[in-house]
Amino acid sequence: MNKFLALTCAAYLLGCGNIFAADAPRFVFPVSCVLGETCIIQNYVDHDAGPGWRDFTCGAMSYDGHDGTDIRIPSLTAQRNGVGVLSVAEGTVLRSRMDMPDVPNLDEGPESDPRACGNGLVIDHGNGWQSQYCHMAQGSLLVRPGDRVKAGQRLGLIGYSGRAAFPHLHLTLRQDGKIIDPFAPDLPPDQCGVSIGGSLFDGVGKTTPYIDRFLLNVGFADGPVTSDEVEEGRLEERAPKRSSDALVVYVRAVGLVAGDSMAMTLIGADGQMLAQKVFDPLDR
Repeated sequence: MNKFLALTCAAYLLGCGNIFAADAPRFVFPVSCVLGETCIIQNYVDHDAGPGWRDFTCGAMSYDGHDGTDIRIPSLTAQRNGVGVLSVAEGTVLRSRMDMPDVPNLDEGPESDPRACGNGLVIDHGNGWQSQYCHMAQGSLLVRPGDRVKAGQRLGLIGYSGRAAFPHLHLTLRQDGKIIDPFAPDLPPDQCGVSIGGSLFDGVGKTTPYIDRFLLNVGFADGPVTSDEVEEGRLEERAPKRSSDALVVYVRAVGLVAGDSMAMTLIGADGQMLAQKVFDPLDR
């Protein structure tokens, strides 16, 4: 594509092709956390119409048929301490559920099952816009159907009710019943690539880089560890001491794909390397 044609296309998209972006409300980020520090985005909206999946950048941070944004907190310890879920915009609560237990569960049935969402609510923002919040903590909802809410108002707490393997908020945005990716609102559901309009969230997306691989948990322990111990925050009581028989480094990483490899280096207080380990590339 020549430069003139590219500029013409860009001008068209900005001037009239991206009509709905100008009509969209500016949304508040729906979790009371610092993105990239105390929470991460593990899954974006799926932009592949077929059996595969791809996020809005054409990357792999999604899964087949995923219709929202998954905002994950690092552990159950963080969840028990309470992480607030916020209304993305002013609106009216249409419906809610708050009686499902917080238990890790991947066997609730298909995602089309409404109870797969767990505890949560749907808010109408007018002009065809709705937001849906899933996997909230049992008994934490602070609003009821018919209540008016303000942008940024606390609705409840993150949980892991419904079909959820870890504590997170699943947020789905819809306009006139159609799924909208808040990070690429101008892209059709079956396309990915550069989003002209950028994120619908104020202060998010334009300043926070897209991260497709990240470390969720890193720490030291006095012996072998399990993923459940990391998730449940039980390793805080197992910090190594001078008298410990072992020094174990544990890491949980998200977003790794086949061919990725990890390396770990242990450096002492004097700056000298004590140990190094390079792991074999992943086969899947």
